[in-house]
Amino acid sequence: MATVPRRARLADVHEVASGMPHVARVDGPHGNPIYQVGGKSFVFFRNARLDAVDPETSERYTDVIVLWVPSESDKQALVQDPDSPFFTTPHFDGHPSVLVRGSRIGELSRQELTEVIQDAWLARASRKRATDWLAAHPPR
Repeated sequence: MATVPRRARLADVHEVASGMPHVARVDGPHGNPIYQVGGKSFVFFRNARLDAVDPETSERYTDVIVLWVPSESDKQALVQDPDSPFFTTPHFDGHPSVLVRGSRIGELSRQELTEVIQDAWLARASRKRATDWLAAHPPR
């Protein structure tokens, strides 16, 4: 009997990001968590901004998480699917990252979320750290 993958939770973002090697968590200007590797952010929680708003109410989203991606094609693959919880805004045009609302994290499995966070870490880690991590965690 196949098991149903566990849905991701907001706590998984913190657990997976902080569980990657050489990660530091720093607080942004509003106390928002920012996860960095080698001083480079790879996951961070945004404060409410004008560019991310509810299309029906125009209220600012207060739960946006930014995740780095390896390339523009990876970004497009995540945001082009209308059923995907990932999105972008014009503010992030040309920036190698995607956005996801914390309230929509449960639309992903924990495994899917883990893969996106691992890819974010790999996109920002030094070449040596990334190579070492990949050698210890070969793709399945």
